Amino acid sequence: MTQRNDSQDSVVIERIVDAPREFVWRLWTEPEHFMAWYGPTGATIPVANMDVRVGGARLVCMEVQTPSGVMQMWFTGEYLDVVEPRRLVYSESMSDEHANVLLPSDIGMPEGHPTTTEIIVELEDLGARTRMVLTHVGIPEGSPAVAGWNMALDKLVALVDASSRRD
Repeated sequence: MTQRNDSQDSVVIERIVDAPREFVWRLWTEPEHFMAWYGPTGATIPVANMDVRVGGARLVCMEVQTPSGVMQMWFTGEYLDVVEPRRLVYSESMSDEHANVLLPSDIGMPEGHPTTTEIIVELEDLGARTRMVLTHVGIPEGSPAVAGWNMALDKLVALVDASSRRD
């Protein structure tokens, strides 16, 4: 795993995944696969509406158990670039369940947190393996999203490992 902060406004995380690029692409673009790994440890994804085409919408719900009960977080966005199975780019904003974008200040995010960010996923074919580079543009330094992405990508790698043991 490689992680670098190229600037204060983005995070780049690189992983080598022991699976062909086409399979890793499906983990990012097919709701049933995406729901199995997305989110930090302990989070579940009960909703993943993904119209994976340029201009297509996405709406994802993440649930996390808290001491006061289940907390839902909704994320909406649009697919900006789709080059199967090499490159996926989408915007992302916090929202309500109807995809209405919420301002960061309205949901307790720190001052300066962007309303909309951009996620870039690049997949390089290494034969039976894939180099996956995730860039989250617009994430301020120290954002909890960095730890969240690392936990989610750990889950993705574990899912691939479990899948290969079943084959």
